[in-house]
Amino acid sequence: MADPTPPEMETATSADGTEIAFERMGSGPPLVLVHGGACDHRFWDLSEVRSAFGEHCTVYAMDCRGLGESGDAADYELEREFEDVAAVVDSIDDPVTLCGHSSGALLSLEAALRTDNLRGLVLYEPPISVGDHELVSDEVLDEMKRLLDDGENEEVLVLFLERVAQSSPEEIDAQRSAPDWQDLVDAAHVWPRSVQAVAEYEFDAARFATVTTPTVLLSGSESPPLLRDATVPVDDALPNSRIVTFDGQGHEAMLTAPDRFVDEVLAFVSDPN
Repeated sequence: MADPTPPEMETATSADGTEIAFERMGSGPPLVLVHGGACDHRFWDLSEVRSAFGEHCTVYAMDCRGLGESGDAADYELEREFEDVAAVVDSIDDPVTLCGHSSGALLSLEAALRTDNLRGLVLYEPPISVGDHELVSDEVLDEMKRLLDDGENEEVLVLFLERVAQSSPEEIDAQRSAPDWQDLVDAAHVWPRSVQAVAEYEFDAARFATVTTPTVLLSGSESPPLLRDATVPVDDALPNSRIVTFDGQGHEAMLTAPDRFVDEVLAFVSDPN
C-alpha cells in the first residue's frame, strides 16, 4: 500500500540566496532525486517510480534552478547548480542517499564535494565527455539559441530532446502528453545555457579521490556511447564505487524498466556497502 503522506513542497536556500524547491513525500530513510534535462521534479512520476520509492523512503524530488518552482538568477554558472543540490541535501536532518539522472547525476557528483550529509550516491550516466565523444555540436547549440531568440520555445525543447538527449520520437510524444510539457516549453531559456555549460565541463578525476561515499553508477547497455562510456572514468575516480548495467535498457530505465530501476536503488538505500 502506498504511503498516505501527501506530497509537500518546500525550499532550501542555495549559496547565492536562490530558493530551490523540492517536494517531499513518503517516510523512511531520505532519498533525494535530481532530474536531468528537459524536465522538472515531475519526471519521476511518469512511471510512478517516485511513489514506489515513497513506500520505503522519505523522497525529496527537487526542481533544478529555473525550473518548476525553483528560483533563478540573472547570471548563470553551472557551479551554482552544484551548490543548489548541496543546499537541498544539507537542509535534511539525516544523511541522504542522493540519486541523480543524466545532468542531474553530474550535479549530484559535484555536490558530493560540497556536503558531508551523504550516505550514498546513485549516478545514472552523468554526461561527461570522454575521448572523441561530443555532448552537443556548435551547430545544434547555435540553432537552439537562434530558435530561442525567435521565440520558438517549443522548437528549442524538441531540438534538445532530439539532438542532445537523443530521445526517440515515441519518447518525445510521451513527454508532449505529460502535464509538465507547457511548463518546460515556457522554461526554454534554461536548455541552451545548461547544455553549453555541461558540454564545457571538464572532468578532473583527481578532485574526487576524497569522495569515499558509497556510490553505484547506473547505465543502460543500449544507451548512446557518450553516456554509457562516461560511467567508466567516474568509477575509476571514485574510491568506493561500482557499475550496474541494465541489460537491454537505454538512458531512461526508470521509464522503460521502472521495477528494475526501483529495486536497484532501494537495494542500495538498504545497504550502500
